[in-house]
Amino acid sequence: MEPSKVVQEFWDRMQARDWEGLGALLADELVVEWPVSGERIVGRDHFVRVNAEYPEGWSIRVLRVVADGDSVVSEVEVPHETMGVHRVASFWTIEKGRIVTGREYWTELGSDPSPEWRAAYVQRM
Repeated sequence: MEPSKVVQEFWDRMQARDWEGLGALLADELVVEWPVSGERIVGRDHFVRVNAEYPEGWSIRVLRVVADGDSVVSEVEVPHETMGVHRVASFWTIEKGRIVTGREYWTELGSDPSPEWRAAYVQRM
């Protein structure tokens, strides 16, 4: 499977809560880093468990997937019934049809308000 399809399938299986299917897309030695929270998840099983045990009420909306060889970037919106809307920019490395590394930047919409001094130069989204 080409790298961009692996990442699209990753998000589809995540949305379906297909944890076994998700694991099949991940290398045993997977390493995923979350710099915003200062965490590193080592190993396929740990990554699957972290996601399977996340409090329910969320959904996945893939905004884009862009690939350059074995490197794939995805931008995803994750609304949660009680925790608000999150966005994640994810940078994946694919080898032999499996995700081997990832770096994800998770943020909650509006969690980093713009300073007043920029008001004259920006438009609110």
